[in-house]
Amino acid sequence: MNVEVYISSGILEAYALGELSDQERTEVEKNLAQYPELRKELTQIEAAQEELLMKAAISPRSAVKANLFAALDAKKPLAKVVELKAEKTNTSFWKFAAAASVTIALITSYLAYDYWNKWKNTENNLTELIAQNQRVAQDYNNVNQRLDQIEKDLNIINNPAFNRIVMKGTPNAPTSLASVYWNESTKEVYLSIQDMKQLAQENQYQLWAIIDGKPVDAGVFDTNFAGLLKMKDIQSGAATFAVTVEPRGGKTSPTLETMQVVGNVVKG
Repeated sequence: MNVEVYISSGILEAYALGELSDQERTEVEKNLAQYPELRKELTQIEAAQEELLMKAAISPRSAVKANLFAALDAKKPLAKVVELKAEKTNTSFWKFAAAASVTIALITSYLAYDYWNKWKNTENNLTELIAQNQRVAQDYNNVNQRLDQIEKDLNIINNPAFNRIVMKGTPNAPTSLASVYWNESTKEVYLSIQDMKQLAQENQYQLWAIIDGKPVDAGVFDTNFAGLLKMKDIQSGAATFAVTVEPRGGKTSPTLETMQVVGNVVKG
């Protein structure tokens, strides 16, 4: 069995996502047991898919819990009313009436202040809840956008029309690893980075396709992206894909001594 062709077919990606029939799974597991190269490739595929999902995750803000409990805080109990027992005295009716008027005025003032204070607190809580709802809605939209992007990336990864070219590290960067997904019919090219170091601000990586022995520019990129990155379209006939380090903005021809990763196209 041609291991490289088997890897490029996309069946390992489908196996990792659980999209194969029982018979197909049995066949893949038989090949995995027989070929260590397939087991290593499957491990890299599972790690890449897990990384795509983890990068979509969003942690809630630390203030959400405190604000939620503050909004649900129970109302303060009303002050206990203590019944005043009138003492038997010879005080005149008008003195009692004046004292009662003062008491009623104090109670009314207290109730008015308490009502105003509660109204202000409610207004502040409502404003904070509205702001929280707006932040939650924005977070929800961000998560949906990320999930949509992940779904699009997985559709490309699992599409048999896309040929996956694994680009392994050169002596300049032995631990670097990246992949290209190339649809020779539509000329579409997508880039996936598994392990590439961040460059200085004045430099960028540049992807190249080797067609008839000549390098063709496939676009420049930085490492600050998740998932798949759309690159320039590449026509049919590409035999190799490689990445070099170039000045920001790229060059018309590659600096071969800075080559980071390279991989040959395997025809199915």
